[in-house]
Amino acid sequence: MSCSEKLDAYIEARTELPERNLAWRLYGAGLDNFGDNGHPAVLPMPSVGDDELLARIDAVGLCFSDVKLITQGSSHPRIVGRNLIEKPVIPGHEVALTIVGVGKRLQDIFSIGQRFVMQADVYYRGVNVAFGYQLAGGTQQFVILGEEVLRGDEGCYLIPVQSDTGYAEAALTEPWACVIASYRINPRRGFKDGGTALFIGPAGKSKYLFPEGKPAKVILAGVGHSVDRNRFEGAEILEIGDLRPSDVKMLSQERTGERGFDDILVLSDCSREMIEALDRSAARGAVINLVGFESREFEASIDVGRVHYDGVLYVGGRDIIDGYTDTRSSELKSGGAAWFVGAAGPMGVMHVERALLVKDGPANILATDVDSNRLLELQGRTEFAALARGRKILFVNPNENGQDALYNAVDELTSGKGFDDIVVLAPVAGLIGEASKMLADGGVLNIFAGVPRGTIAEMDVASVYRRRVRWMGSSGSRPADLVYTLNLAESGEIATNRSVAAIGGIDAVLDGMRAVKNALFPGKIVIYPQILGFPLTAITDLKELLPSVYEKMEDGRFWTNEAEKELLCIMLEKQSAYL
Repeated sequence: MSCSEKLDAYIEARTELPERNLAWRLYGAGLDNFGDNGHPAVLPMPSVGDDELLARIDAVGLCFSDVKLITQGSSHPRIVGRNLIEKPVIPGHEVALTIVGVGKRLQDIFSIGQRFVMQADVYYRGVNVAFGYQLAGGTQQFVILGEEVLRGDEGCYLIPVQSDTGYAEAALTEPWACVIASYRINPRRGFKDGGTALFIGPAGKSKYLFPEGKPAKVILAGVGHSVDRNRFEGAEILEIGDLRPSDVKMLSQERTGERGFDDILVLSDCSREMIEALDRSAARGAVINLVGFESREFEASIDVGRVHYDGVLYVGGRDIIDGYTDTRSSELKSGGAAWFVGAAGPMGVMHVERALLVKDGPANILATDVDSNRLLELQGRTEFAALARGRKILFVNPNENGQDALYNAVDELTSGKGFDDIVVLAPVAGLIGEASKMLADGGVLNIFAGVPRGTIAEMDVASVYRRRVRWMGSSGSRPADLVYTLNLAESGEIATNRSVAAIGGIDAVLDGMRAVKNALFPGKIVIYPQILGFPLTAITDLKELLPSVYEKMEDGRFWTNEAEKELLCIMLEKQSAYL
């Protein structure tokens, strides 16, 4: 059988399955507790139940989220309290899969050889059971997929993949979907239907214009007669006197069951302490609307982790309606100026490349990072594309080039007006606060960096009202985002393969996690779990190690589907074990 015939048989899942499954398991916090003495565990091949699928892991991208899981162990929010000795976790959520076993009751729906990517953020019966966290993930060779994945709260979490899509190309649609999703935030245009709205007085106007939406509960705290009660007909209305910051938490607990307020409307100047108390009492997805502030200088400590993870949105204006109707989506402003803070990491590179790929993207881009080697790599990857598209892009390392270089770049790109979009990719609270001060009027601060809940930054609160800046954020993606991103990849509108910086086989997972933790590569690490004995390797090093693979790369620096096929062909010839 020729190499191409062997490869076809592998792709179509016509090869005999092995009796074992190699898997990297986490037994406690830290890399020392990941794996079995530096190696994957040798497990029996799992049997397939009537309502289950057996999937082959073709490729898995390693993510800093995996490193956070390994570092935190059972204290990680997604697996808090889990006994990892008795029930170890198998990380890995950026996967490309092929079905190699189908349960009896699923044979009318699925068939051997079908290919999928997975929306990893799985919800089942109202509980998050994410793949690679609660559910066994992709740092293994084979995985059982059960009811949680196949009949979850949002339906089936498997997304079909075209037959000619590469394995790495498919796996990396998951992190790319997170990037794409961060530009698909469409703030709601009114009060949350069925939610709880809190108005804080005293009112700064005698009459307000209201947006659409029907809250179930309305709490009026010292607002007088400026808020028309008739606007909330059918809602439960509670009128109280002036609210003190120390009373906000108790009010939230009493009236929302600790869920928090869905809409918080501050109708005039208030204290720093009040803003901070309201910030901590916002519900997931809450809108905090600052109306009628007069203070020119007003900072407060804001939980930017909740802006990122819980989608808390800060808006404002001269009237109540302004914060809802005068707020654009998170998409980069066409022809505007965008600043990517921490731009040269694996996710930052994706953001910058997307900004250049978007047809009506920003005209001027600033990319900053404190790692000069990574920044130089980013420059090499994107400078030509920027030139070809008529975009201006500057690269600055504030630590090496100095703050003056940063300010000069801001002036050059924005004429001193500030940025229309600032995307924060570095999980540093101080950077978030300082960067937000460089927003233009009407600008959007997008907190993409995974800052934990409880991360506090000093933020210029008055700018939200006075200059109509908006603070928003996102974490992860939903199935619709992954479908959309996969379509972009398969139509050639984005090139997820360009994100690959290093590859390895199943034995290289531990080294790969160390490399992610220590930021050794400017792009993504992709593991091919079916390949044995292949070490973690920068794809640029393939010129010497596997020249026939290197020859099929793009410009000697970008991974391709052709290079991947050549790699698999070589491994098919070398390995007597299953591949």
